[in-house]
Amino acid sequence: MNNSFHDYKLSEEITGTLKGLEFATPTEVQSRVIPLALEKKDLIVKAQTGSGKTAAYGIPICEMIDWLENKPQALILTPTRELAVQVKEDITNIGRFKRIKATAIYGKSPFNAQKAELKQKNHVVVGTPGRIMDHIERGTINLSMINFLVIDEADKMLNMGFIEQVEVILKKLPQERVTMLFSATMPEAIRRLSLTYMNNPTTVDINETGVTTAQIEHSVYKIIEEDKMSLLSEVTTLENPDSCIIFCKTKDRVDMVCSRLIANDYPCEKIHGGMEQDDRLKAMNHFKRGKYRYLIATDVAARGIDVDNITLVINYDLPLDKESYVHRTGRTGRAGQPGKAITFVTPSEGRRLKEIEEYIGFNIPVKIRPTLEEIKSGKEAFDEKISAKPILKKQKSDELNKEIMKLRFNGGKKKKLRATNFVGVIANIEGVTAEDIGIITIMDTLTYIEILNGKGPLVLKTMKETTICGKQLKVTKMNEN
Repeated sequence: MNNSFHDYKLSEEITGTLKGLEFATPTEVQSRVIPLALEKKDLIVKAQTGSGKTAAYGIPICEMIDWLENKPQALILTPTRELAVQVKEDITNIGRFKRIKATAIYGKSPFNAQKAELKQKNHVVVGTPGRIMDHIERGTINLSMINFLVIDEADKMLNMGFIEQVEVILKKLPQERVTMLFSATMPEAIRRLSLTYMNNPTTVDINETGVTTAQIEHSVYKIIEEDKMSLLSEVTTLENPDSCIIFCKTKDRVDMVCSRLIANDYPCEKIHGGMEQDDRLKAMNHFKRGKYRYLIATDVAARGIDVDNITLVINYDLPLDKESYVHRTGRTGRAGQPGKAITFVTPSEGRRLKEIEEYIGFNIPVKIRPTLEEIKSGKEAFDEKISAKPILKKQKSDELNKEIMKLRFNGGKKKKLRATNFVGVIANIEGVTAEDIGIITIMDTLTYIEILNGKGPLVLKTMKETTICGKQLKVTKMNEN
């Protein structure tokens, strides 16, 4: 296993970004996948979420992208919108100094806005199968230059009924390509898919030691439905987590649990499929940043939550299928950190619990409900933490983004402006080089340019008095989200 990203044949742009993102040493999945992907081998990777798999395929893809090519060169299929957004952000961060442009395409988001974005230069497209299919059918996505395909969380796509759409997409792609399939579990339908559409794939199994990670302490409380809410109060008081996800089986249950916890002054946020996409993303960001300690969610949120240091997962409702148990509990115990997974089981759910235990390969210990004395002894510390002002977490990309300023110019395609026009002028500013220019997005009447390495203020000041192709464009600094 390699101890440094410098052990791979990676360009300075990529290694520089990884350093900025504080990627110190490769995880197991990264050390095993990156060298094979750089050799352009088809891969079947059995790995949990939280193992670092996005970077395992994102790093080699960003390394091998040809920046000059305007058409998409990589397509990454994800089962959920949240995961599409997460992967797009990760690819953008990894490819920052190579100016790699990634686009997220998913449902419940305006089609025409995506169509306009797909007309721009795009290196990587990340999307859900249904919306990618829509773009294929309407001829608004060009797949002719796709060299890399990633099918991420393939088992979830199977469970959500997307696998037929994935097959249709596979048939539309160039046959000469690298295909990487990632899945936490490997059902027969996924194996069949890999045999049909992949070229002599190499299998990488990160889960040899069992389906669930050793860092997670699993336990079960046997409880009647009517007592779940009071038990939830007791368990959270006793465990007093820094960061906790509570899973429910339906959006109505999420709404109910969230409103009851808010009434009890818990700092919490919710996420489920019935919410507007912007609200879901906002809730996810707040939780990632540590603005709220508790997130109440349906299984839709089990994918795409890439949050460090979630100390506790509570299954308020037992999941409907055994794979979901693995994915839910996999939100904690990530990157070698310890975590706890507590599940509430009602008397009628004994058979389903048995199926989960057979699947994960061990019996989950049953806990006795906390005593009044135990709850009392933990109450003061719990109240103190609940009422404390949240300490906002630093994201890995913060340090990287601190050095970046995004500028908006009021001119684009309609003024016959091209990326090379902007690069030529900006790179001629004293103290600025082409390496200081990041992602350029040219729209019909606007152009957005990222200026790297803290050179933004200098470029902004100079460009207010500098013409591009003889045109004086208004330039402003983009507001941060």
